[in-house]
Amino acid sequence: MALTLGSAGEFQMGGTVKPLDPGTVASVVRYGLAADSLVRQATGDALVYSQLYPFEGLQNYTSGIIHHVRLQGDRRRSLIPCSTIIFFFCIFFGSAMKYLHAGLEPATKYYYQCGDPALPGAMSAVHAFRTMPAVGPRSYPGRIAVVGDLGLTYNTTSTVDHMASNRPDLVLLVGDVCYANMYLTNGTGADCYSCAFGKSTPIHETYQPRWDYWGRYMEALTSGTPMMVVEGNHEIEEQIGNKTFAAYRSRFAFPSTESGSFSPFYYSFDAGGIHFLMLGAYADYGRSGEQYRWLEKDLAKVDRSVTPWLVAGWHAPWYTTYKAHYREVECMRVAMEELLYSHGLDIAFTGHVTPQSHPLTDTDRPTSVLWTLASSRE
Repeated sequence: MALTLGSAGEFQMGGTVKPLDPGTVASVVRYGLAADSLVRQATGDALVYSQLYPFEGLQNYTSGIIHHVRLQGDRRRSLIPCSTIIFFFCIFFGSAMKYLHAGLEPATKYYYQCGDPALPGAMSAVHAFRTMPAVGPRSYPGRIAVVGDLGLTYNTTSTVDHMASNRPDLVLLVGDVCYANMYLTNGTGADCYSCAFGKSTPIHETYQPRWDYWGRYMEALTSGTPMMVVEGNHEIEEQIGNKTFAAYRSRFAFPSTESGSFSPFYYSFDAGGIHFLMLGAYADYGRSGEQYRWLEKDLAKVDRSVTPWLVAGWHAPWYTTYKAHYREVECMRVAMEELLYSHGLDIAFTGHVTPQSHPLTDTDRPTSVLWTLASSRE
């Protein structure tokens, strides 16, 4: 889990920014079976990240302190044998909180709070979450929400309200989180960055505080609902030194080690009788690359008697009639489609374009189904 603590953890914007010292606050999660009995405790690590644009007139950004806390569990009794992510905001502002199920009972409600108990007023309110059902063919999350291109607009409000009203047990976000890269560093935005700013800016700049605003807004949902995220094109966010994905890597937590991918861009996890694949449309997906080799190994280990359903998510769709993104990731489709089809992928979810569905292959064989979702106007 990760969180940002106290007023000393505010982000900074300006020509000159000085990163905060992550060692100045502890990373603590207290949890238990009752709100007034948080008898277990775990500690973790902290980090900050910066988004730097050393050009005249542009502002730099450095984040508040982001704390990742991992609750080590007994994977033999795994609820999700990898990680589940909970986003919420302790104290005044914050980031993401990640927990790895710590020998917790399946389908059980746990209460928790986070912060630094050594600092006055630096513990959050008490939140609660329910663990996933035990991995196996007879147990499933009751409801799973799948969303892409969420953003932070009036469309976001209606989408998140709809999700919350249906009380999902798990949320999958298939890329494009807050669209910070649609804004200049002074906060000025446009529906089309390249149309409005592309000819006048020395680099494709971003307004990083949108990440903070998005997280605060999402707290009501994600403080109690596990969320798994994979990257979209709006998370690339190039900065000085050709560095990319700094916010995405820092603010989210991924079961990269647990699933053997060792990458934040693609991974897998189980929830009840479902094996989920989260694939990277913006990482190397060629057949000679690491993602493809990992996918081969991961699929070979899937036991359909334990997880009868095989579900995948990535950002850009392989099939779409939307002209602006037509065949945009055709190379990914050519590389991976037959492998996924040969292992009986049941359904795939993508974002990036307006909602539609399509068989996973263009043959006349029985097919999997690819659903494309997008909710934001950004």
